[in-house]
Amino acid sequence: MRQKTLPEDHPSLATSYNNIGQVYKNMGNYSKALEYYEKALKIREKVLPPNHSDLATSYNNIGMVYGDMGNYSKALEFYGNALKIREKALPPVHPSLATSYNNIGTVYDNMSNYSKTLEFYGKALRIFEKALPPNHPDLATSYNNIGLLYDNMGNYSKALEFYEKTLKIRGKALPSNHPSLATSYNNIGTVYYNMGNYSKALDFYEETLKIEEKALPLNHPSLATSYNNIGGVYDNVGNYSKALEFYEKALKIFEKALPPNHPDVATSYNNIGTVYKNMGNYSKALEFFEKALKIREKVLPPNHPDLATSYNNIGGVYDNMGNFSKALEFHEKALKIREKALLPKHPSLATSYNNIGAVYDNMSNYSKALEFYEKALKTFEKALPPSHPLLAISYNNIGLLYSKIGNYSKAISFLEKALTIAQKSLPSTHPHIQIMIDSINDLKKT
Repeated sequence: MRQKTLPEDHPSLATSYNNIGQVYKNMGNYSKALEYYEKALKIREKVLPPNHSDLATSYNNIGMVYGDMGNYSKALEFYGNALKIREKALPPVHPSLATSYNNIGTVYDNMSNYSKTLEFYGKALRIFEKALPPNHPDLATSYNNIGLLYDNMGNYSKALEFYEKTLKIRGKALPSNHPSLATSYNNIGTVYYNMGNYSKALDFYEETLKIEEKALPLNHPSLATSYNNIGGVYDNVGNYSKALEFYEKALKIFEKALPPNHPDVATSYNNIGTVYKNMGNYSKALEFFEKALKIREKVLPPNHPDLATSYNNIGGVYDNMGNFSKALEFHEKALKIREKALLPKHPSLATSYNNIGAVYDNMSNYSKALEFYEKALKTFEKALPPSHPLLAISYNNIGLLYSKIGNYSKAISFLEKALTIAQKSLPSTHPHIQIMIDSINDLKKT
């Protein structure tokens, strides 16, 4: 209707294009979202003054799509354009400025540039603390972002501190069935999950689910996310039938609520594939990992990190099946993407090095295995705080390799480093701790 009755550069037409772009973004159709957001931007650049807030909104929306597509340099470019306008047009403590800082911080977080992330999240928080009352939901969002950053850095005590600040505000300011409260419980559950404290994780995930089942329609994607999270806990404690039950509930919702090529559907296939892999059912694992890959190859740009995850998972199955040439082929595809798309010290790069090292380890090519395990360790040491659990895994891999080649003193040294980190970062009941203790004791007897 608007296209027929309004001139082609009318601001209302830009608003319509913007709204259509938003719908495509929510559907996971990022190329169509970009097309409409760019149409809106084209009109606004023609008819609005250069510091108009609607221009900043357009730049912001385009930045968000590039962020979802994993094109972080373009995301930063457009978020930067939005920020420039807002810094000129708004007072220094305006909440929209804080939103810009938050968005830029999120991109740096995805790039694992944690110092830049903290810088921008800190700027946002300072504005919100000055501009808003102490129980304002936006302040809670800021604490939440900082909690997420510390979670990604493996600093779980700081993550819990900020997530609990968030929960405190939301508990006071929001009704008991508000979805944002569910998000807080979910995030706290995720910290406990990352710490290997699965019973606490399950408590918080179930609290999340309770709220969402009351507050949301039965086919809402957030419910599916909760089922996925609970499935992840059961997968990690080895209860594979329960894991599959929850992952399949999530998939059913995503298949009803989302278009068939939505990235969240791919994530669901991926999760189910992981359970089958852990059960040793490699043909079923491959079937689901390949379904996930098919979607991702259709909807994501060729260097998207989620594509690398798919290649990585398929490589892992071939490794377990003893098909080492296919395993290397897929792990190297994953590495190629990550080397192009990510910073040289990104933890996912280290994960790729570890995986390739593990294949060579399984092939008894210990010199190549050591080369890749050491690359992984160097990357983790640059990217992560000294007590991060991934560092423990890296030291553990190198320690076990040295034990295989009969260098027991080196093996014990690396395994003890792994154990020290694991004891600091994981609960004392975590199964990895006992496995490390047993390995060290066995080596000391040799």
